[in-house]
Amino acid sequence: MKAVVISNPGGPEVLQIQEVEDPEFGDDEVLIRVEATALNRADTIQRKGLYPPPKGSSSFLGLECSGTIQALGKNVTCWKIGDQVCALLSGGGYAEKVAVPAGQALPVPAGVSLKDAASLPEVACTVWSTVFMMSRLSAGETFLIHGGSSGIGTFAIQIAKYQGAKVFVTAGSEEKLAACKDLGADVCINYKTEDFVARVKEETQGKGVDVILDSVGGPYFQRNIDSLNFDGRLFIIGFMGGSVTEVNLSGMLARRLTVQSAGLRYRSLENKAAIVSEVEKNVWPAIVAGKVKPVVYTYLPLSEAAESHRLIETSKHIGKILLIP
Repeated sequence: MKAVVISNPGGPEVLQIQEVEDPEFGDDEVLIRVEATALNRADTIQRKGLYPPPKGSSSFLGLECSGTIQALGKNVTCWKIGDQVCALLSGGGYAEKVAVPAGQALPVPAGVSLKDAASLPEVACTVWSTVFMMSRLSAGETFLIHGGSSGIGTFAIQIAKYQGAKVFVTAGSEEKLAACKDLGADVCINYKTEDFVARVKEETQGKGVDVILDSVGGPYFQRNIDSLNFDGRLFIIGFMGGSVTEVNLSGMLARRLTVQSAGLRYRSLENKAAIVSEVEKNVWPAIVAGKVKPVVYTYLPLSEAAESHRLIETSKHIGKILLIP
């Protein structure tokens, strides 16, 4: 099969498509012929040699995919050959075939094309596990998403509105803010021209929001703390702006704030399967009902993986970038 390999850690130019061996699959895994895979920021970090895959996982990039099941491990009873699925991966999506634990595959939601389904697993599992399972966002609460036009952001806006939250977003252009508004965001803040802390306080009568989902990290940490309501919850899923900061802890104590951070990739197979199950139960009905939809910026062939990485690193896109084998 063909797959994208990293010739040496470095820039996008190190990504090369090569002929490689088909993946082996275990007794509890399925083999998927990949229809599409989606880019994630983590892919660019792995390309630089800074985010190695878990032990025993594929060395190829790609944290989600869609496709058709070609073969089953002997213990797999929940799927059959020919089923169309999308899947949460620990790696391997930038290829024509990938092996994945059966519990990390999901049926393609009705109304979504097999190709576009590749944009769903990583964002759905990330947002549902962090915002709802761990941060407990509930109807009537306020929710701030940094990077509202990203793949994570565009999904988080929709599912949070579906669950009855008031949604605030930050983004860096009027075009991106307009896209967020179209997806249901209530308060759209241009972080380049506005102080998001001041705007959040203004819109909440000085209280602050209940939950924040942040991928910026260090530079936003104190400002996020200042933007939270009593019993507020900050969840950090990335460090695009850096991982080091100074913080005044008094506000956290006085307002009983919670700060959490977690990723999906290094969780146990059992934990990933549990998250996937919760996503199918709680998120898939919203997609089938048309309340949450994939947001895809562009499709590129697998042979243009380097160009896709250049594109995602410009941050000009809205939603997800898909690669097609």
